[in-house]
Amino acid sequence: MLIDSHAHMGSLESIDTAITNARENSVSVIINMSSDYNSAIQTVDLVNNYPEVYGAVGIHPHEASSYNEKVFSDISELADYKKIVAIGETGLDYYYDFSPREVQKESLQQHINLSIKLGKPVIIHMRDSDEDVKKIIKDNECDELNGVMHCFTADYESALYFIDMGFYISFSGILTFKRSEELREVARKLPLDRILIETDSPYLAPVPYRGKKNEPAYVRYVAEKLAEIRGEKFEKIAEYTSHNTKQLFNLS
Repeated sequence: MLIDSHAHMGSLESIDTAITNARENSVSVIINMSSDYNSAIQTVDLVNNYPEVYGAVGIHPHEASSYNEKVFSDISELADYKKIVAIGETGLDYYYDFSPREVQKESLQQHINLSIKLGKPVIIHMRDSDEDVKKIIKDNECDELNGVMHCFTADYESALYFIDMGFYISFSGILTFKRSEELREVARKLPLDRILIETDSPYLAPVPYRGKKNEPAYVRYVAEKLAEIRGEKFEKIAEYTSHNTKQLFNLS
């Protein structure tokens, strides 16, 4: 069985169809992400309606300008729900800069505070912001802080840094892209017990579906590429990444 550790189900054309396709491709669990308060509400609805869906609630860095004490208080209440297993996605995105950087940093810090308070992992988005993300995580280092660097595209040394901080590294369909040789080398060298796989659907569809809408069923292609890169059997990759995801998100 496979687990998609990061998807945006609310952005898919048909959630029912995506769930059916996932089941038919041995995807047993999907972790659904939130990007703002409305999608956090939707995430709670999804986890109530689909037994294989678990959720995370938070404010994406693109939406960090929507962050205020009232919004975050409401999201914090949703985070107490049983099938909400993580905080996020949050992080820093300096590539698009849709929200001011200081606002992104403040939002990230509040998500980390909530993660530590509730004992639920934090899901980090990092784009062109590696050093600031490293500093913030280092400043908050403690036994209670863990999480995942989602859709990882940074270098090997950065991956080891985050692993040392208690984080997992998650690979997406980018791993299958033609120009991702350096990323594939990172995936080859990392310890398998710290790796997750994801789709980030409906974005970043893997080869052979690149350019089309992504969906959780396609996490299989990420697992297959990871197995090829590492010279491992597909079944071993499925077993380890599923175990890692269950352990991080405390899934029974």
